[in-house]
Amino acid sequence: MTTNSKRSPRSIQLQNGVELPLVGLGTFKAHGQDLRNTIKRALDIGVRHIDTAAVYKNESEIADALEEAGIAREDVFITSKIGPHQHGTEKATLACEEILTRLRVEYLDLLLIHWPGVAKMDVKSVRNAHKRLETWRVVEDLYKAGRCKAIGVSNYEEGHLAELLEVAEIRPMVNQIEVHPRFQQTNLRTYCDERELAVIAYASLGCGDLLRHKVVLKVAKSHGKTAAQVLLRWGLQQGCAVIPKTVHDSYVEQYSEEALLSWQLSDDDMEELNVLEDGHKYCWNPAPIR
Repeated sequence: MTTNSKRSPRSIQLQNGVELPLVGLGTFKAHGQDLRNTIKRALDIGVRHIDTAAVYKNESEIADALEEAGIAREDVFITSKIGPHQHGTEKATLACEEILTRLRVEYLDLLLIHWPGVAKMDVKSVRNAHKRLETWRVVEDLYKAGRCKAIGVSNYEEGHLAELLEVAEIRPMVNQIEVHPRFQQTNLRTYCDERELAVIAYASLGCGDLLRHKVVLKVAKSHGKTAAQVLLRWGLQQGCAVIPKTVHDSYVEQYSEEALLSWQLSDDDMEELNVLEDGHKYCWNPAPIR
């Protein structure tokens, strides 16, 4: 799959010209000194995208790490997300202010709606659609006010996106979704590509399971790379940005731009990995949400 989004060797240019780094650091379930050390090490080796979310409950720790690292604000791309329990005008407005406060920044580089459904609401309820539209209006207002440089969604299926695109005053620029060789989401990624939505892939390593897959290990051995690097490189060559998560220095070294952007998988390698598709999801499923 190719992408209509403009790509430099290090970034994807979003609809509004904002440059989204191809390689970032995910922080799901990461906390404490391990998180702070990993962020500082990632910044040391050139990673410039830090991905977090309100539900991760680590934004204040990320702020500490960024301050300790001494990197200028404009040199770090920060993504956060409004949580499923924060849908609706009042809750989303408060959530965004709290995100900025915890991160101790004046603006976000990318603000996403984390989930198309409302926490604890029946997935078949039409109120899900009403509430996520209210949340999108809050996101649009923040964008207009310069509090976020780019806006988008996460875990949105084609139907959720079609609904949003019909009514959005400002179109979403990103969809962050689960993508890996066992769950490639080709149709959804094509839909995003045709509408100039950049895709950020999460769970690229199959929550660790794919690191042990014999095909992945075979391809890795042939290139003298790690299984993680092969899986991330596969995602990059599918047109996605990637946000691998780790709290280990030995792993974060594998995720530098040099380690991931300086080589390529062959067409044969890609085909070997592509045939692993079996529809297996490792993470939550948004498909039933109305």
